[in-house]
Amino acid sequence: MASIQELKNVASQLRRDTVRMVHGVQSGHPGGSLGCADFLAALYFHIMKHDTNFTMDGKNEDLFFLSNGHISPVFYSVLARSGYFDVKELASFRKLNTRLQGHPTTHEQLPGVRVASGSLGQGMSVAIGAALTKKLNGDKHLVFSLHGDGELDEGQNWEAIMFASHNKVDNLIATIDWNGQQIDGPTEKVMALGNLRAKFEAFDWTVLEMDGNDMDDIIKIMDKAKSMTGQGKPICILMRTAMGKGVDFMEGSHEWHGIAPSDEQLAKALAQLPETLGDY
Repeated sequence: MASIQELKNVASQLRRDTVRMVHGVQSGHPGGSLGCADFLAALYFHIMKHDTNFTMDGKNEDLFFLSNGHISPVFYSVLARSGYFDVKELASFRKLNTRLQGHPTTHEQLPGVRVASGSLGQGMSVAIGAALTKKLNGDKHLVFSLHGDGELDEGQNWEAIMFASHNKVDNLIATIDWNGQQIDGPTEKVMALGNLRAKFEAFDWTVLEMDGNDMDDIIKIMDKAKSMTGQGKPICILMRTAMGKGVDFMEGSHEWHGIAPSDEQLAKALAQLPETLGDY
């Protein structure tokens, strides 16, 4: 397993990859990607038991499903950096005939991607289905998923959340990127989410909270969540992050949800993000 410092180094490189990928085609979603870099670094390099010899069935390994598929830049980066495909392929992001589409797809057969995502609100249903399948097959491995707080506006989530607790899908750890921002502005102004902890608990989920930009806290809470699986309840982690984390002029602003940095802005961003694993 990677050390805390090694994980921080991975997260810095994921952020560098993200801003370079989005800048390269002047298209993509840097804000949420930067905010979730620490979480994905910890998940792929420390938390999950996964196999880079990719198969779609995912038997006998932990699985991850990305619901908020617009943060594909950081997802592709962590897949490449953990060995699913050549890091050099990151340079093809969003270009013609690439496997690295703006939202992850399955028909491109990119290793590490098990579901097309980006139609927000669907990932919870998919993750619950995969977790239930593992239970039915006697596979003791876990299913992890990541969701945006804004996509909880979609009603499908709450039907799935009710289904999971009713069916005791207790091998699922669903994390909500609770950054308070969505494409049209702060979530509180677009559609207030209210007390998310109380809502999940009302649906009979176990709920934990963590700072998604503090590597020590991520490891502590994720390990705690894993220890609480198998006890009859699905687990939700409410993860506080800052959109655009790591780049001072992007942090905390919904305006960086889906725009690309200029040449000057890229230079400023890269100056704040140490190159730790080597640029592609």
